[in-house]
Amino acid sequence: MHKKLNITSIQKTPHITNLMYLPAVFLFFGLIVYPFSEGIRLAFTNWNGYSQEYDYIGLKNFFALFHDKNLLKANINTLLYGFGSTFFQQILGLTYALLLNQKLKGSNLARTLIYLPVLIAPVIMGFMWYFMFQYNHGALNDILILFGRDRVDWLARGNRAVNIIIFVNTVQFCGISMVIYLAGLQTIPTTYYEASNIDGASSYQEFINITLPMLRPAITTSVILNLIGGLKLFDVIQALTSGGPGYASHSLSTYISLTYFSAEAAGYSAAVGIQLFALIVIFTLIFQLTIGRKEIDL
Repeated sequence: MHKKLNITSIQKTPHITNLMYLPAVFLFFGLIVYPFSEGIRLAFTNWNGYSQEYDYIGLKNFFALFHDKNLLKANINTLLYGFGSTFFQQILGLTYALLLNQKLKGSNLARTLIYLPVLIAPVIMGFMWYFMFQYNHGALNDILILFGRDRVDWLARGNRAVNIIIFVNTVQFCGISMVIYLAGLQTIPTTYYEASNIDGASSYQEFINITLPMLRPAITTSVILNLIGGLKLFDVIQALTSGGPGYASHSLSTYISLTYFSAEAAGYSAAVGIQLFALIVIFTLIFQLTIGRKEIDL
């Protein structure tokens, strides 16, 4: 005879199930809450990152943020990396998704190749592209010499270096947008397109009036993920330029590393980190609220 399952005894001991959450709670507090709270505390000190002694200096680190010209450049670059990469990632990702959503030969292989750079560590990707753009023995300059042209110091100018970093970040992570948009396209009922064909709508009209409105949830997800990644960009910048020339290509993330390890100003570095956190939260909430309202209207 099969033993009957005592459902009543399970229902009377919900605390056993609740205990299963404890490891995740401990990890969350140990790896996120505690380090974050420590960072806030250190932002009010003059700690150099190495000494065991430091003093609390109030809001001096936060006031110093408004007088740091190098930080201003890092803020501008961070916005360029965040919004520039996100913009081009959406265009490339949606274009790839529209093409590969069709039944084409080799589409599965194309999806794999486009998504493959996402699996590569950003620092490795940065060094791979560095060997393309470096002045001596760089692949691009070797091609120019082959055709009798002079070498170009691709990373020597700040504006050009920033654009190259945006390009590299876009190429690496546009696969994420492609996958999100592919999933969104496959959830759109075909009856909408069948009805539009009966009404004689063009492909452009279908894209504007059916595809884009139905993709708003996917657009929200893709933009927020790419925007957060772009605003906290670090690895690619460190591998390609280390923030140079000078401070011309620094982001807030690389500037935090510089002020902590090179300038030995851990307290000020923590204040910059809080500013970066606030920046990401503000832009993410603004975008989510504005696009979220449009999704509800649908």
